[in-house]
Amino acid sequence: MGVSQREIAKRLSISRDSVAKYLSQQDFSPKPQPLAQRPGGSVVARFTPIIDQWLVDDQKRWHKQRHTARRVFDRLVAEHDYPGSYSPVQRYVKQWRAEHRQPADGYSELEWPAGTVQVDFGQAQVFLAGVMTVVHVLIVTFPFSNMRYAQAYRGETAECVCDGLRTIFEHIGAVPPMMVFDNATGIGRRVQDKVLETKLFSAFRLHYRAHSRYCNPASGHEKGSVENAVGFLRRNLMVPEPDVTSLKALNAMLLARCDELAAKEHYRQHVPISQLFAEDLAGVSLEKWTSSVAGFRSCWKDVQ
Repeated sequence: MGVSQREIAKRLSISRDSVAKYLSQQDFSPKPQPLAQRPGGSVVARFTPIIDQWLVDDQKRWHKQRHTARRVFDRLVAEHDYPGSYSPVQRYVKQWRAEHRQPADGYSELEWPAGTVQVDFGQAQVFLAGVMTVVHVLIVTFPFSNMRYAQAYRGETAECVCDGLRTIFEHIGAVPPMMVFDNATGIGRRVQDKVLETKLFSAFRLHYRAHSRYCNPASGHEKGSVENAVGFLRRNLMVPEPDVTSLKALNAMLLARCDELAAKEHYRQHVPISQLFAEDLAGVSLEKWTSSVAGFRSCWKDVQ
């Protein structure tokens, strides 16, 4: 106190204007820098009406065939030239569903050796020759690598199972030695603790020298890989509903789209699925197990 502004300026070697400025200031607390809006959030904001419409439309769809956040992102990029990253889309979809009380799905997970497949059916809706049709989708998963394949049919008969398995075996060039099925769906019937396979499937299995095993009744957790894959493939490959001219065209599309999944990273091992899938296929080549499938073609030539 008692020191003039001139004297302060002289002692500190600063201008008198600076001294006057600080003397007039009441609060010397540092002011935080304003937070800049995240660019990702600002980008996705322009697309929220589109996302909202897709998610609202999902509520009119079958609950098992709706958009995932990844599917929303893929469609935004492919159909609307979305320039942002996946994370803002994921956050927005998660927030939207939380506000609309969407239930979460869960599944049990078990360890499976390489060379084992799990097989089950699911259902999906498609536009088949312009008509909305419910198809039965045979799902074959390799739980060791998390590789998944699908083929669609009009029913869940033994002929459909054999045709789907044969198509997938020929496509990948291998026959897994162990196949795990749901409670004998389509290929037999359970009598107490035993499963009586149909003659067609028994001949099919013996032809490929493969073994079959069946889950206990009401024990879906025993084949958690395929249980999860049914919903995953339905949401990621069939949303929105495919518009195809025939089941043959639909199945060709499903094989191609399933092959694309091999480039993705395994959710736990953090390596490409294709790398683990190679281990699944090691030592079980198609040529090793069969010399011809001609004897079986007549059994299901009219399935499609």
